[in-house]
Amino acid sequence: MKNPVSITSIGSISPLGKTSEEVWENYISNDHFFHLKEVGDEASWVGDLSEELQKEVEELRGENSKYRYLDNSVLYAILAARSAFKNLNISDKATGINIGSSRGATGLFEKYHAEYLQTGRSSTYSSPSTTLGNISSWVAQDLQLNGPEFSHSVTCSTGMHSILNAIAWIQSGMAKSFLAGGSEAPLTGFTLAQMKAMKIYATENIAYPCRALDMQKLQNSMILSEGAGIVSLTSVKEENSLGVIKGIGYANEKLKHGASLSKNGKCLQKSMKMAMGHMAEKDIDAVVMHAPGTIGGDLAEVNAVRSVFQDKLPAITSNKWKTGHSFAASGILSLQMAVLMLQHQQFLPVPFSEFKQQPDKLENILVNSVGFGGNAVSILIGKK
Repeated sequence: MKNPVSITSIGSISPLGKTSEEVWENYISNDHFFHLKEVGDEASWVGDLSEELQKEVEELRGENSKYRYLDNSVLYAILAARSAFKNLNISDKATGINIGSSRGATGLFEKYHAEYLQTGRSSTYSSPSTTLGNISSWVAQDLQLNGPEFSHSVTCSTGMHSILNAIAWIQSGMAKSFLAGGSEAPLTGFTLAQMKAMKIYATENIAYPCRALDMQKLQNSMILSEGAGIVSLTSVKEENSLGVIKGIGYANEKLKHGASLSKNGKCLQKSMKMAMGHMAEKDIDAVVMHAPGTIGGDLAEVNAVRSVFQDKLPAITSNKWKTGHSFAASGILSLQMAVLMLQHQQFLPVPFSEFKQQPDKLENILVNSVGFGGNAVSILIGKK
């Protein structure tokens, strides 16, 4: 990238909390944030919001009569966007918004569809409250912004694709600043059943039930979580920026089936190389992996990193052993993790992973995201 883009703020809500201080404290612990919860007809491992955050969501729902009919995916995005926006001195009301979701309004879809099957009628609010675009629309309403606003869905890499799209708008000169990210509220019976049908969901009742980057695991161990992450971006070099995006990469690969990824992660190889540009491999200090905790997914990404970096591997880590997989929001939470490591100059390893290498410094970190459809995004971030 000829013109790096500044990260001026990150707002998130997740099982790790809400404030950057709380999130960091939870990162440096060796605890995970899962518990067994009755969803549908059985108990499943999930990563849901704390009782305090759930109360905040319900307070938001009651704050405005128009918010009563919104899905949690929309309310999570509003709370994360408020958090990202509150410390910014942005007078430009033309700030753009692109907040995507992999699954959208899953809770309301299931609710309204069940009502339709029972009564043969649909609620008045079923259509406007389940359109994917209403996430960004309601954030724009809440923050009183009038710039371009839209949402999209590119499976699990949606949040990172939102950043790519925002950068394109900024560098084209069509917008000076953007809020970009992802929001997901997938802890519903049908969504969990879909993951279990693919035989990728965690089933073991062990100390660390999601075994992301455990290359010796014999079972898939993905766990769903919920939350939202919003990044504020600008082309202006800000003194108080959290970091800069130095490079972006994206790629796809030929599919064998709808959820496939090649054994060597070809799309990830391409996206990482594109994001690095002319930067030497030795200058990449760490990679925050997508690593969902599945046998095939983790191995493909590790193989991709080995292919790109050969014998000199950077430090490797992931946060899904701790937070779970929040689909569209997951890439933003990984980006936040990378920013926090840069700020605190402390690497966050996976406690049970064979990858124990600690970086000598933390100046350049690659963040990966990959989704169904064989698509990958890599973003290179560095110190301001």
